[in-house]
Amino acid sequence: MNVYDFDNTIYNGESAIDFFVYFLKRDPKLLLYVPKVVRALARYKMRRISIDEALSEYGTLVEEYCRSTENLDEHIRIFWDKNIRKIKPFYYGIRNDDDVILSAGFDVVLAEMGRRMNIKNIVATETDKENFRIVNFCFRENKVKAFKKHYPDAVIENFYTDSLNDQPIIDLAENAYLVKGNKITKIK
Repeated sequence: MNVYDFDNTIYNGESAIDFFVYFLKRDPKLLLYVPKVVRALARYKMRRISIDEALSEYGTLVEEYCRSTENLDEHIRIFWDKNIRKIKPFYYGIRNDDDVILSAGFDVVLAEMGRRMNIKNIVATETDKENFRIVNFCFRENKVKAFKKHYPDAVIENFYTDSLNDQPIIDLAENAYLVKGNKITKIK
């Protein structure tokens, strides 16, 4: 089984940021959220707040905005109409039908990309779509838990990532590759 991180690995960029920019172009009042989001990211990067604390403190901003957005599914489709082109070319050359995408991105956003690319195995940040509440944040060691929940006996033959933040999954994989741009380097 081949497992891929998504953002900056097979997707050129951060899909969550691109999704935010998509909405920002349609709703300039989102600029009011930028200082809060930057503050949360800075506190997290400086290790002054855990990811769970950040989600608890700031996740409600995302939840409230998404709940107030009419036709969210349609916005997700329009977003992928524009951004599916950001899937890196190398992935098309090695893609298999049983690939697993393992991502911190939101499952409700990545599901549309998976539908378009016929990728059926997506493990991502799990959201309660009705309330857009984060149920499980699929990041760092939580990626292992989420993967094992969906594929308890699976062997990861090859894992592709852009970041050593994915070390817990790298440790599980038989082979691991670091992706920078379109350059792929075997690291395990």
